Amino acid sequence: MRKKQAQILIVDDQEEILFSAKMILKKHFETIFTANSPKNIISALTENEINVVLLDMNYRIGFEDGREGIHWLKEIKTLSPNTIVILMTAFGKIETAVEGIKIGAFDYVLKPWNNEKLLETIDKAVAESRKNNKKTVVENTERRYFTGTSQKIKQAYAIAEKVAKTDANVLILGENGTGKYVFAEFIHQNSERKNQPFVHVDLGSLSENLFESELFGYAKGAFTDAKTDTAGRFEAAQNGTIFLDEIGNIPLHLQSKLLHVLQTKTVTRLGESKARPLNVRIVSATNNDIKAEVKNKTFREDLLYRINTMDINLPPLRERKEDIVPMANFILEQVAQKYNQENWQFDDNVAPYLERYPWKGNVREMENKIERALILADNNTISVTDLNILDFEDIQENDDNPLSEMEKTAIEKALLKHHGNISKTAEELGLSRAALYRRIEKYDLKN
Repeated sequence: MRKKQAQILIVDDQEEILFSAKMILKKHFETIFTANSPKNIISALTENEINVVLLDMNYRIGFEDGREGIHWLKEIKTLSPNTIVILMTAFGKIETAVEGIKIGAFDYVLKPWNNEKLLETIDKAVAESRKNNKKTVVENTERRYFTGTSQKIKQAYAIAEKVAKTDANVLILGENGTGKYVFAEFIHQNSERKNQPFVHVDLGSLSENLFESELFGYAKGAFTDAKTDTAGRFEAAQNGTIFLDEIGNIPLHLQSKLLHVLQTKTVTRLGESKARPLNVRIVSATNNDIKAEVKNKTFREDLLYRINTMDINLPPLRERKEDIVPMANFILEQVAQKYNQENWQFDDNVAPYLERYPWKGNVREMENKIERALILADNNTISVTDLNILDFEDIQENDDNPLSEMEKTAIEKALLKHHGNISKTAEELGLSRAALYRRIEKYDLKN
């Protein structure tokens, strides 16, 4: 009997379950992976094109409510939406498995299983995975995009997928650090232009003197240092996409020059009179209140109409709380790969701190803190102090705060590490000396 082409991951903390399931499945499917801890799921999904995950719902002794299974189901669907998940559960825990199906699991099997039923369920799951892969819009193998499960970000990506199939100009709105560059690249990779150039221009860092030469190019001799004919960024993006980042920062007197290019779909190099035809898709972004700028006459209304066939708002992290922990795990995996390291994880008590931290710098701030933490942390485990996210000055301090005990423990450990040195302890915890003193008094940590 010929084996079916499929990669299946079995996750269970009982070695006998892993062995038994693998023995059954390897007779029918090409590649079977096993993992005795759910912490290995992220690396397995990152390194392999997993079609189906057979996922146990409980891993810690004394915890049989299936919440861990639900958590890891959400992680899998976030990191690899086309991977099909089948839950494994005991007879008395079917209710939680049904809850899992409502949020994305394909099916569930009961332990101990019936071999024929197990094979039949996985066979259907493999077929479903193939169907999903055929429908997948994203075909970019070089980079994985973290989307998330919050309603606002799902809505943004749904709009992006629809508009990407057209040549409509897109304006991406959102605070600094919300991932506007990644989003623009996502639109390009989902478009018919995906095999053509994607050119990023940071207009916020472009001086007025270089604006025209950088964007439109120049002819030899057009100015003192123009030694050769040089194409600008628009020509470099021919047949592809140009991403005009921080477009709200363009001075008013230069906006008319950009508008002319967009209206005529031509570009004229400095020092030339010949207009060159352009076939370029425009994606722009700003963190400014662009409509207020139009009202204040600091941004041209006609230019806004040209770049804004469709606008998409990217929500800040504080408005997508349910995505914070999965995103942190995703970023940690990416950063670990960057440094050629494996098996990194967060301390068990980190999650509530991640969720309560204000993340004023959004995704960019999270990337920075996780990369710094990975460099400084020991034993492949990142603690809340490594992340430097203990400064909760904007959170009301009270005894009912569920974070209090963890915060007290973190401060005790840091004080012990630095032999009671307040300055060094405060620096590690990301607190001011005054804030640390208040917490020392609150938790009665004085000598």
